[in-house]
Amino acid sequence: MIGSAEQATAERRKRQRFVAQRRGEYCFWVLLDSERLPLLDLSLEGFSVPATSPLASDRTYHFVLQRARVPDEIRGSARVVNYIGNPAGGQAGCVFDSIDADGRERLEDWLTAHVLAGASLPITEKDAVHIVSGPSLV
Repeated sequence: MIGSAEQATAERRKRQRFVAQRRGEYCFWVLLDSERLPLLDLSLEGFSVPATSPLASDRTYHFVLQRARVPDEIRGSARVVNYIGNPAGGQAGCVFDSIDADGRERLEDWLTAHVLAGASLPITEKDAVHIVSGPSLV
């Protein structure tokens, strides 16, 4: 078993990741190489997508992030940083290289709204912003 000091060393994420589902439905999607995929998680640093095999990690992928039932998009580029395979299907983790225009601010707004909508206890918008912009809680 990994001790807490080893866990802190192994943890590479600087920002909290948010599960991209609510009540069994995907909240966020990505267009990646003209394929629309549901996001498994999303953060201010990147996202993960379902992948039955590893995606090429030696290239940049242009993406379009989308919210379910909302006509807003965030564009940018990302690169694959890891792949976790399992019998039920794997996932590829991607980190943002760039986000176009005001996309980072809008992404923070998206995640803040996501945190507020999914909170099991009442929290303020200020609390949600702190959670989104703060360090990983894992």
